[in-house]
Amino acid sequence: MKVSEFDFTLPDEQIALRPAEPRDNARLLVVDAAGRRSHRLVRDLPDLLRRPDCLVLNDTRVINARLRGHRAGRGAASPKIEILLHRRIAKDRFLAFARPARKLAEGDALQLGSSLTASVVRRGEGGEIELKFALSDDALDEQIEEQGEVPLPPYIAGKRSADDRDRADYQTVFARHDGSVAAPTAGLHFTAGLLRRLSDRGIGHETITLHVGAGTFLPVNAENTAEHHMHPEWLKIDSATSARLNAVREDGGCIISVGTTSLRALETAASSGGAILPYSGDTDIFITPGYKFKAVDVLLTNFHLPRSTLFMLVSAFCGLDVMRDAYAEAIRENYRFYSYGDACLLFRPVS
Repeated sequence: MKVSEFDFTLPDEQIALRPAEPRDNARLLVVDAAGRRSHRLVRDLPDLLRRPDCLVLNDTRVINARLRGHRAGRGAASPKIEILLHRRIAKDRFLAFARPARKLAEGDALQLGSSLTASVVRRGEGGEIELKFALSDDALDEQIEEQGEVPLPPYIAGKRSADDRDRADYQTVFARHDGSVAAPTAGLHFTAGLLRRLSDRGIGHETITLHVGAGTFLPVNAENTAEHHMHPEWLKIDSATSARLNAVREDGGCIISVGTTSLRALETAASSGGAILPYSGDTDIFITPGYKFKAVDVLLTNFHLPRSTLFMLVSAFCGLDVMRDAYAEAIRENYRFYSYGDACLLFRPVS
């Protein structure tokens, strides 16, 4: 399909720069299996789902992946370098995007923050580099947490700097495992109280892990979706979790994916018959209209950028025309968009 088919115009003032307070007070556009729309709040989820439905949450934790510095040994005159870590490949090595990448060469030593040093092992395409740090394991993790910044997406970072408030706002309440450079943003709407009220209604939840990579920020530059390739991301679904999710389906419940990351994980792990299998490894699954969903019945997700892989995914889930109309209504009704914005609850059409 042509990427231009997934374009739309969003007024700049509808890009959310802070989340709703409390988190579950965000607005929720509900699109049912027939494409009909209604307007609720995220805190209404217990009334919109039923026993024995089950939510699937991504428990990845965002690291402070944005680092600023310069080439070591060049003093204050050295051009400033911004690094966005996006994938750990060894105890002391990361793949990262550098800006400006043209200032770096293989073998360059970098001073990042006040105490982190690294060397450029190699340069790739599109500003990607491989970095080897002087520290490793927990010592490196601690310094990244101390020296780095919350990696807010460009549409927020271009309007304001990350601050201490973002260190809490840009993590889900169920974040456990370090490794993401972007939050699984649908999960940001949940509070401990909302999870408790869902549980009281017999609506359970399970956690999987998918470490979100910087590919989520990258634009689709191809003219046709068939020419775009996703960056691989690591995920894990253990055997106990997969067994419980399959039991939900057997009992007549729906699998509700909280976010596109959980959906991509579940669809990667699903068999052709729809069983969710244990999985540990990479995925580069790219879901566009025409994809046959196997594992997910309902999707809770934020509103996504035009021409993005995520808008393509929701268009595959509900249909391109349905999502065009839904987004147009959300814009008319002044919904807040993107990572800190409002959400939609999408029920997959019955085929």
